[in-house]
Amino acid sequence: MKRRKFLGNALALSATGAALSAGLVTPQWAMAADAAAPAAASPFDLKALEEVLKSLNATEAKASDAIKIKAPEIAENGAVVPVAVSTTLAGVTAISLVVSNNPTPLAATFTILEGASPDVSTRIKMAKTAEVMAIVQAADGVHMAKQEVKVTLGGCGG
Repeated sequence: MKRRKFLGNALALSATGAALSAGLVTPQWAMAADAAAPAAASPFDLKALEEVLKSLNATEAKASDAIKIKAPEIAENGAVVPVAVSTTLAGVTAISLVVSNNPTPLAATFTILEGASPDVSTRIKMAKTAEVMAIVQAADGVHMAKQEVKVTLGGCGG
């Protein structure tokens, strides 16, 4: 048993030595990625609405009646605003929620797989009264719908 293992290891070692001496295996530099290079910013980190719309390719999005936003007109608590978005557009691949007056406007992005229903709901945090935009990436382009949500931080409903 030990003899077979010794012969196998000796054969492997001699084959490696022959490959090195023949130049079949050569050392090469392996370098890590440049740590000083700036990483691409996540759309969730962007502070300006225009930058977020640009990152979503939505600067020239078409307004669409096929997108339905279900959100309260008045949200008494801006920390948990329920929002639902559904659409009848064909070939939807993503739905994003953008809040115009938030410090980081992109609130959520949902990836819609083929065959799935483009119907999403979540709760978002809103700093103050703003427009909630639903941006839908569909087969024929980018579409958008908006709805204003008034936030009353005091919870008085007025």
